[in-house]
Amino acid sequence: MCGITGFTHLGRGVDEELIRRATMTLVHRGPDEQNVYNDSDVSLGSVRLKIIDLSSGQQPMTSVDGSTVIVYNGEVYNFRELRVELEGLGYRFRTQSDTEVILNAFLQWDTDSFKRLRGMFAIAFWQPTRKRLVLARDRLGIKPLYLHRHGQDLYFASELKALFEHTEIDRRLSLDGLNYYLSLNYIPSPYTLIDGIEKLAPGEWIEWREGRIRREAYWKLEFRPDPKWTLDSAKEALDKLLLDSVREHMISDVPLGVWASGGVDSSTILHYAAQATSAQLKTFSVSFEGRSFDESPYFRLVAEKYATDHHEFDLNPTVEIVPAIEQLAYYSDEPSADAGALPVWFLSRMSRQFVTVALSGEGADELFGGYYTYLADKLVRPLRWTPAPLRRTVLAALGLWPVSDDKISFEYKLKRFLSGSLAEADEAHLYWNGTFATGQKRRLCDHSDWPSVVRIYDSLPPARSTGVLNRYMWIDQLAYLPDDILYKCDRMSMAHSLEVRPPFLDHRIVEFAATLPENFKVHGSRLKYLLKELMRDKLPRPILVRRKEGFDIPAHDWFRGVLRPLLMDTLNRETVEATGFFRWSAVEEVLRRHMERRANLGYHLWGLLTLFLWMKRWKVQAPATQN
Repeated sequence: MCGITGFTHLGRGVDEELIRRATMTLVHRGPDEQNVYNDSDVSLGSVRLKIIDLSSGQQPMTSVDGSTVIVYNGEVYNFRELRVELEGLGYRFRTQSDTEVILNAFLQWDTDSFKRLRGMFAIAFWQPTRKRLVLARDRLGIKPLYLHRHGQDLYFASELKALFEHTEIDRRLSLDGLNYYLSLNYIPSPYTLIDGIEKLAPGEWIEWREGRIRREAYWKLEFRPDPKWTLDSAKEALDKLLLDSVREHMISDVPLGVWASGGVDSSTILHYAAQATSAQLKTFSVSFEGRSFDESPYFRLVAEKYATDHHEFDLNPTVEIVPAIEQLAYYSDEPSADAGALPVWFLSRMSRQFVTVALSGEGADELFGGYYTYLADKLVRPLRWTPAPLRRTVLAALGLWPVSDDKISFEYKLKRFLSGSLAEADEAHLYWNGTFATGQKRRLCDHSDWPSVVRIYDSLPPARSTGVLNRYMWIDQLAYLPDDILYKCDRMSMAHSLEVRPPFLDHRIVEFAATLPENFKVHGSRLKYLLKELMRDKLPRPILVRRKEGFDIPAHDWFRGVLRPLLMDTLNRETVEATGFFRWSAVEEVLRRHMERRANLGYHLWGLLTLFLWMKRWKVQAPATQN
C-alpha cells in the first residue's frame, strides 16, 4: 500500500525540491519508504507501507530493460498467477512483489494489462524514450487518483494535498463539485471541490504524450439480470466467489485483522476469513455504550462464535472527538459530509495498534440491496401515479405529512422519506441519501444556477432495461460507493497507515451481482435477500434478523452538546461573511432551528462544519464565478 504523485514538466527543467515536498505530504500513506524519480520530462514520487515482500519491491521501480518506470498504490491479489504466466513468456523477476508483476504485465500487454489485474490500485507508468505517461485506476475506485492539467503538463497524486504543493494551482471551490457536495454529501467522479482538479474515474486509464491526452474506460459495469438464476444456484455461486475473494484478500506478509460491526456484511467476511485460516483472527469494533443504536451485543456475539482476539473502542462524548474532527480537515483531502467518517477514524486508529491490514464489509449494501432507500423506492412507486398535490393531501389526512418542517415530532429520516415521495423517482433516491435541496442551496449561497444533480444518471440506460431497483443500485455502485463509502474508508484508514481491503468488491462478485434479478436483492420487504439466505446456516440468527443501523454518530445530539463550541466557533458570522459567497442569514437559520430543537439538522451542520474547517485549513477560496 502506498501513495503516489508526479508531474510532467515540458521545457521547465527538474524541480527536485517540489517532487520531494509533494511526496512527503503522503507519508502517512507509506511511512516505511519514500523515494523519487526525476528525468528531463517527468518527476515521480512514492511512499510505501510494506505489505508484500518486505525486503524488496522499492518504488519507483524501473523495468530490467530500462524502458518503463512504475509508481503504484494498492494491492493486486492475483499477482502470483500473473507472475507464472509472465515467466512462461520469458520474463524474469528480481523481487517477490506485486509491483514488479504489474510492471512486466504492462510491458507485455500495455493498457490491456489493467483488465487482467484483480484488486485495488492507482498506477502510473512512465516510458522516457516514448515520452509517455499512463495512469490507471481500479474498476471500483477503491484507490484514489487526482489529476490537474496545467498547460501541456499533467499533474497527479493520490491525495489533493500533494497537488497543493504546486503553487500555480488556484485553490478555488468548484461550483460543480459544491453542487454535488451540498446535495449528495459526496462529489462523484470526475468532479472535485477544487476548480481545475478532477478524479480519474474508476475503471479508466489516461495517457499523456508530450502534452496530448487520451483516455479510455477499460471496464464498465453493466446490469443484465439473468432470469435463469435460481436461489440455490445463486447461493452456490456466491459462496464460492466469497471464499475465493476472502482467501486472496488475506495474502499479507504483515499482521491482518477483520473489522466487525455485528452486521451481516462484516460478519460474512469474518466467517469466510475463519474458513480460510486456522490461525486466531483479530477483530475490531466501535461501540456506543448506553446508546440505543449500540451494536456491541452483536459484534461480541460473532466474535465469540469465531473465537477471535477481539478489540473494542467506545466512542462517547468524553473521548477526543473535537481534536479528531479538526484533524479530518487535513486527512480527509476533501471534506467528508458523511459523519460516519468519525467512527472510522477511531476504528482505524485502534486497529493500527495491532495490525497493518484489515478486511471490511464495504460494498455489500450496494451490490445486494442493503439500504432502506431501496425499500423507499419500492414503497412510493404506486404513489407516483397520483399528482403531487393529491399525494400531499392524502399524506396530511393520514397524519403522515407534517404541516411544518419545524415540528421535531417527525424523525429526520421519516421526514426526508415523505419529502422525497413528492419528487420524481430519480431525484427522490438521491434526496433520501443527501441533505440540502435546490431551494436550500439558493438560500445558502450567493449563486442561483444550481444544475439538477439528477444528471448523475445520464450515463445509465433507462430503468425499463434493468429494473428500477437495479438502476438505483447501479448509480450507488458507480458514484456513492467510490466517492463516499470507499473515499471515507481510504482517507480515515490511511491517515493511520492502515490498509483496508473490501473482499465484496472483487470485480467478479460485482459482475455476478449485476446479473441477479431484483427480487434476489430486495425480496418483498427483506433487504439483501440472497446474502442473508446464503448465511442463514452460517451466522447466529440475531445477526441476520437485526435492524440495520449503519455506521454513524449521534450528530443531532452532539451538535447541541459536546460539539456545540466547535460548531459555533467555526460557523460564525465573520467567517461565513468573509467567504463572500455563503450567506450568514441562511447558515444562522440552520443553526438556530437545530439548537432550538425545531428540527434535527445535524447532518446538514456536519457537512457545513467539515467544509468550513477544510476551507480554512487549505485556504480554499469561494468560486470565481458567481451570479
